Amino acid sequence: MEWNHRSAEDLVTALRAGEVTAKELTEAAIGLIERDDAAVNAICVPDFDRARDAAHAADRALARGEDRPLLGVPVTVKESYDVAGLPTTWGIPEHRDHMPAEDAVQVSRLKAAGAVILGKTNVPLGLQGLQSSNAIYGTTGNPWDHARTPGGSSGGSAAALALGFGALSIGSDIGGSLRTPAHFCGVYGHKPTLGLVANRGMTAPDAHALPVDLDLAVVGPMARTARDLALLLDVMAGPDPLTYGKAHRLSLPPARHERLNDFRVLVVEDHPFIPTGAAVRNAVNEVADVLVSKGAQVERSSPLLPDLEEAATLYTKLLFSGSVARFPVDTYEALRTQAAALHPDDQGLDASRLRGMVMTHRDWMEANHLRELHRHAWRRLFQEFDAVLCPVTPTPAFPHDHNPDLLACRLDIDGVEYPFFDQLVWAGLATMPGLPATAAPAGRSPEGLPVGVQLIGPAFEDRTPIRLAELLAPEIGGFEPPHRTG
Repeated sequence: MEWNHRSAEDLVTALRAGEVTAKELTEAAIGLIERDDAAVNAICVPDFDRARDAAHAADRALARGEDRPLLGVPVTVKESYDVAGLPTTWGIPEHRDHMPAEDAVQVSRLKAAGAVILGKTNVPLGLQGLQSSNAIYGTTGNPWDHARTPGGSSGGSAAALALGFGALSIGSDIGGSLRTPAHFCGVYGHKPTLGLVANRGMTAPDAHALPVDLDLAVVGPMARTARDLALLLDVMAGPDPLTYGKAHRLSLPPARHERLNDFRVLVVEDHPFIPTGAAVRNAVNEVADVLVSKGAQVERSSPLLPDLEEAATLYTKLLFSGSVARFPVDTYEALRTQAAALHPDDQGLDASRLRGMVMTHRDWMEANHLRELHRHAWRRLFQEFDAVLCPVTPTPAFPHDHNPDLLACRLDIDGVEYPFFDQLVWAGLATMPGLPATAAPAGRSPEGLPVGVQLIGPAFEDRTPIRLAELLAPEIGGFEPPHRTG
């Protein structure tokens, strides 16, 4: 039987029933990687010897009757997570020899759950951008079309899942880094509610692995089915044992509904800052049509939706404020000079990026207050709706573009070019207020590329968008293995 593209849930069932061994699953995954990964370059740091040892230990544990959530299941880990004995570089050449001594908290949780870690997956330089290429490990291609990006920064993980290199992976997300690769590669990704999943050890190689509360950024699960997202989220979720975990225990509420016809969904397909390409618009509308056909309550507008333009500029400022916080003083001063020259009426995304780079603490406090107002508006919206259906990005996967100046890059949307970073507004819709969002496959573009949609849910009700994605899967296709487009 072919196991490499089976769900983690199926593998757990088969392992418990004795239909397959962890050793057999691990050898099958390693064999597939050795056969196919040279063309895609998803696995940048293999760890096959220790994977075989872990599989052997899992088989012994299964024979003893142990029952852990992922016992014997092969998985991968994004390169940016610390794994003791493996390099963590974030693709930065000067850190190619950085070798952490301890596992990230999420790697520890994977191991405690019995998972077999096959290795690490590729990322962009410094986890910046929506591609996965760096000078240490090279470029990862999209499994559906190697000339295109798999997305980033969790692009290696999404490509690995699509190709059957392990049943699950863990990634991270601040600008769509889980959701965009899932959308581009035809798999599932879930951005958890901010603060739901401990992040210690998903740490830059020049920083200490501390249990800090990050602004905007989260870590989360990636899988080939929505049910597997829920399975992995249960393993990952919960406070850091060094801090909140000393006093708090997690109890996520169940999904709001168990049937499609009970869901109330707001559809948002247009954004004031960037158009939605035809392929993505079609996917959003097809999902909306399915919801209507199954009896769900679907609305196309609501006065409860927070202002999208204000939300995007606020997200942009907060995002870029953090991204340049450690720039050299002379660079920062040059940016301040540029920002001071902006016209007060210029409230576009380019101006927001520049203003965000030089925000004072007072500026940040004002922005954070405005964010709290948006969060409260979302709470009111989710009294009337259960989820928001919208794009992940305006287009399917785009061709590789290795211009190191990301601000100079352009995105082609149906023949018209737009600033590359403007596409992040859809990721920011959930990221800025810290909401959970699930990316789910929703069909193919005319060129045969995967197209996904985003399902945003209420804060700390992560099971709701995941369950909606699960219920939609039989109706909109779900995951299928790649068929090369070129």
